[in-house]
Amino acid sequence: MQNKFIGRGAELRELNYLLEEKSVMAAVYGRRRVGKTTLLLEWMRRSGRPGFYWMAKNATPEALRENLAQAIWTWAYPAELEPDPPTFRDWGQLFKEFARLIDASKQPLIVVWDEFSFAVEADRSLPSFLQEAWDHYLKDKPLALVLAGSHIGMMVDLVQYKQPLYDRITARLPIEPLPYAAVEDFLPKLTSVERLATYSVLGGVPSYLERFKDNRTTVDNIRDQLFRRVGFFRSEPDQLLGELARDSGRYLSILRAIADGKTSSGEISAQLKLSTGDVTPYLKRLRDMRFIDRRLPVSLPDDQREGSIRGRYFIRDPYLRFYYRFVERNADRIEQGLTDIAWQRISEQLRAYIGGGAFEEICREWLQLQAQQHTLLFEPELVGSDWNAEAQVDVVAVNHREKKILLGECKWTGDRLRREVVSELVFDKTPKILPGKDWTAYYYFFSRSGYTPEALKEIEQHSGHAITFAQVDKDLRQQFLNVNAKSK
Repeated sequence: MQNKFIGRGAELRELNYLLEEKSVMAAVYGRRRVGKTTLLLEWMRRSGRPGFYWMAKNATPEALRENLAQAIWTWAYPAELEPDPPTFRDWGQLFKEFARLIDASKQPLIVVWDEFSFAVEADRSLPSFLQEAWDHYLKDKPLALVLAGSHIGMMVDLVQYKQPLYDRITARLPIEPLPYAAVEDFLPKLTSVERLATYSVLGGVPSYLERFKDNRTTVDNIRDQLFRRVGFFRSEPDQLLGELARDSGRYLSILRAIADGKTSSGEISAQLKLSTGDVTPYLKRLRDMRFIDRRLPVSLPDDQREGSIRGRYFIRDPYLRFYYRFVERNADRIEQGLTDIAWQRISEQLRAYIGGGAFEEICREWLQLQAQQHTLLFEPELVGSDWNAEAQVDVVAVNHREKKILLGECKWTGDRLRREVVSELVFDKTPKILPGKDWTAYYYFFSRSGYTPEALKEIEQHSGHAITFAQVDKDLRQQFLNVNAKSK
């Protein structure tokens, strides 16, 4: 299925910066189905520069060289119907000839080698040959060479210290899923509430969103697509984690533990019945590969963040988060066709899942937007959440130098936010969260269903702000349109 080209204005601008250099080698990487290829082809088209795109396949080194040579000859000799390149005994010969053809073209060139990690898997000597070619033949050519790949672990390893391409790849662009505000472009007929529910299940992965139908409710889409005993969504976690073939069982156990709410390294280790030292390398690898995040309380000062034991781990990808929280746990029921029972179990927890996940995340995103637009009462140094042994606050922004903190609560319920929520944050949680004396606290509240008159009065008494989900949705959507309008 061909991905729609939606958004990506920021990424296009980053790629265009590459064209300001005479020669550059860049790494572009991201998880499968995130839209890397669509983005890179669109960038090439919009740039107006000549060039060519080549996708590596699972093949022998000889077959890969032959295939790449064909792509180079097709670009270099466009007048020939089927140009016939010579055979090259190694990569060095091919790259040397490629450099000669760049000189002959006398034009700046964009070249994208997609799924480069496949080629490296087939021939581990390839990065060394490319390093030598770059140093001796290519680095002074008018060339923007982009190495792209979905095997995030291998792409990250390519640019590590002591690797052949370290210090040759001077630009790195990880491609993330689209933000919540992009969901409307895929599913315009859904209500904003259904769009957020969909986002909490699928995230912003274009090829996922294209499989949902906007003439169906989110519930129907989940049941139609995720409850199939075979098919795209059921096999997707195994496909995503396929590059963790070694010790994949341990990686999967860690993801399951995090999905179960075990977010500290100690809790994860205890669930796996391993020492923290045994689990730490796996957590680091999952972070490097962008499957999980480690977050710290935003009120923690900079000099205490390094090595802090207060970090919590979260699954980055909403689909993996949803799958391990709900689908895998109900796999036996789904296999037996008992989908009504499976849905009943899921629906009992779904509202809390959305409220504690996607809704809080977009509220923090909205606050970051306000900080960027300088509409808050102080300039935050960090935006996130905060917690300690006594209290947890959903949305927090902090400026340590000015001793100012913004505290926010999010409520994703069908009822209006009540006065008790306001009082709890102001009088109970605030003293437990404040980093020290002489700090000034500001209050924001985020509600799906509005506020009771008593809650609004209490918020006003504390000079707080009552934000609705409708406002968050509108502002994030407008920002998304603004950012992407600039890229057209």
